[in-house]
Amino acid sequence: MKLLNRELSWLSFNERVLQEAQDETVPLIERMRFLGIFSNNQDEFFRVRVATLQRMMELGKKAKKILGENPRKIFDDIYNIAIKQQTKFEATYKKILKDLEAENVFLINEKQLSDSQRDHVSNYFRQEVRAALVPIMIDTLGEFPYLKDRSVYLAIHLSDSKKKEKSRYALIEVPSDTVPRFYLLPEHDSKKYIILLDDIIRLGLKEIFSILPYDTFNAYAIKTTRDAEIDIKENISESLMEKISKGIKQRKKGRPVRFNYDDNIDTEMLHYILRRMRLRIGDDNIIPGQRYHNFRDFMQFPVLGKSHLTYKPEQPQQHPDFLPGKSIFSLIKEKDVLVNYPYQTFDHFIDMLREAAIDPKVSSIKITMYRLASKSKVVNALINAVKNGKDVTVVMELQARFDEEANIHWSDRLREEGAHVILGVQGLKVHSKMCLISRREKGKKVLYANISTGNYNENTSRVYTDLSLFTADKNITKETDNLFSFLESNYKMSHYKNSLVAPMQMRRKFVKLIETETANAKAGKPAFINLKLNNLADREMVQRLREAAISGVKINMLVRSTCTLLPEDDELKNNITIRSIVDRYLEHTRIMIFHNNGKPLYYISSADWMVRNLDQRVELAIPILDKNIQQQVATYFDIQWNDNVKARVINNAQDNKYFQSENKPFRSQEALYKLFKKNQVAALSL
Repeated sequence: MKLLNRELSWLSFNERVLQEAQDETVPLIERMRFLGIFSNNQDEFFRVRVATLQRMMELGKKAKKILGENPRKIFDDIYNIAIKQQTKFEATYKKILKDLEAENVFLINEKQLSDSQRDHVSNYFRQEVRAALVPIMIDTLGEFPYLKDRSVYLAIHLSDSKKKEKSRYALIEVPSDTVPRFYLLPEHDSKKYIILLDDIIRLGLKEIFSILPYDTFNAYAIKTTRDAEIDIKENISESLMEKISKGIKQRKKGRPVRFNYDDNIDTEMLHYILRRMRLRIGDDNIIPGQRYHNFRDFMQFPVLGKSHLTYKPEQPQQHPDFLPGKSIFSLIKEKDVLVNYPYQTFDHFIDMLREAAIDPKVSSIKITMYRLASKSKVVNALINAVKNGKDVTVVMELQARFDEEANIHWSDRLREEGAHVILGVQGLKVHSKMCLISRREKGKKVLYANISTGNYNENTSRVYTDLSLFTADKNITKETDNLFSFLESNYKMSHYKNSLVAPMQMRRKFVKLIETETANAKAGKPAFINLKLNNLADREMVQRLREAAISGVKINMLVRSTCTLLPEDDELKNNITIRSIVDRYLEHTRIMIFHNNGKPLYYISSADWMVRNLDQRVELAIPILDKNIQQQVATYFDIQWNDNVKARVINNAQDNKYFQSENKPFRSQEALYKLFKKNQVAALSL
């Protein structure tokens, strides 16, 4: 069985993000922001995936046995694709700048300033920027200074035009974490001007180095991306929190996996810097670029008062079942309710926690947390519950990559307030998204649950698509309670009849569901599988899907990013179709639908079909049992499947062609927002 390499598939996904920046139907400032998303994605890819690949390369022949392919070849393919994407990126950036100029918006550098603008920027430099700068004369140091991960530095060549003094080299970090990267100059003749912090520093170089005998200053951007993997070393005397804290510090000094530089840099200076960093110009991780790096800052590109250049704000809608003044628990007891983010508001979940905090019948709240908002309303609601005498248990996953520090902070805060905090499970990441509330009703314990495909994070709920089920169904709440018992006492195992739980039996149950469809197809019965995932990269699951398709099962898949299944092999008989939607919102929902001989089974889950999700994490997939909500989920999938504006076809060539149909243009995210705005959940004419 031939699979597409996982890393190359991911690069194809990021190409789809770059397509959004190239798409002239996307508002202009949003296109600039997609460049920022592409750049941020690529940074994380190098920090994690490429860093891991480089580690594997050091194992020699053993690595090929582990990976099933030559890591050196994968690395070379990644490098070649990254260079091609960089070329597209730079051409796209230049095109966007030109289009902005047509809108009277100009990004200018220090050499393009008028006299009055120069005076204005010079004053800003002295008042706001200069104090944040730390110039380092690198040619006088015995050891080359440490370059922070993903920070932009200006490598400065100081020279004397009269050639009386020997040239010198300096470094200045661009402090975009403390000073805004973009500075808006006073408007002139209805024209708006923006200058980047990098160029403000360039303008001030003469002033910075005024005490030195130099009159010529050339500055070139450089940036180092470092290995972000955290090594959790076994030490029984240390707690998990101590190990994670140490790992975070180690990450900041991880080895370089990519070095970017301005292609116009003085050659002698470049060789000097690389030599001091123990790198070489011929190394595969040395990648040339243009004048500016760290385009992730462009995700915050200013609006400039030109609202037509951004997406029209879309306010999340109220779910029609959540009525003002009505108890959420009384509603959930009547029926299950499915909320769709970001089209409907996350406030309903916050309101449930707030109600639980003051409800005298509520005795306990249990919740898993993976990534939280920087100013978390969820945490505030839980603290309020503690203060009202509720027993609050929080399972906090400390190993949520790049959120470790924030999660340590929230763990400390919750513990200080009196919550019971559990720091995950030894050897497993807790990735399931679930909340369980216990009430005493007529002398009996009644459980209410919320199960989500995404994090309990009010910020990402505005930009990620997710499903969130509110339920009091005993088939789900009892098994959710059992899973919390496992998290509290790892030795306590339970039987799960309805829910699919990783790493216990989720893989086995999904395999069984696929096998059922395969058997039905072989028996001449109707058989189909509809999947919506972020990633499909598990070898066994790919093999099972292939076998099902060969047997005649019709499989439709929406996969946002990594997909290692190659759908166009002749033996699949055109029974597998894969599409990917990249649009305004990040597609994050996971849905699994199985025909089941005319009695369809519906699941939503926190888990993708990857080894890490099925075997190395605590994950939860729950069945949708309510008939009305089953119809909602089916309609949701159908709407997305019919997208012929933002859906790309995933094929063996990985060329990201847009899906086209004879129907009129249909953009699923727009259609879903209109649907929920009308409060019509299950009816849309496709």
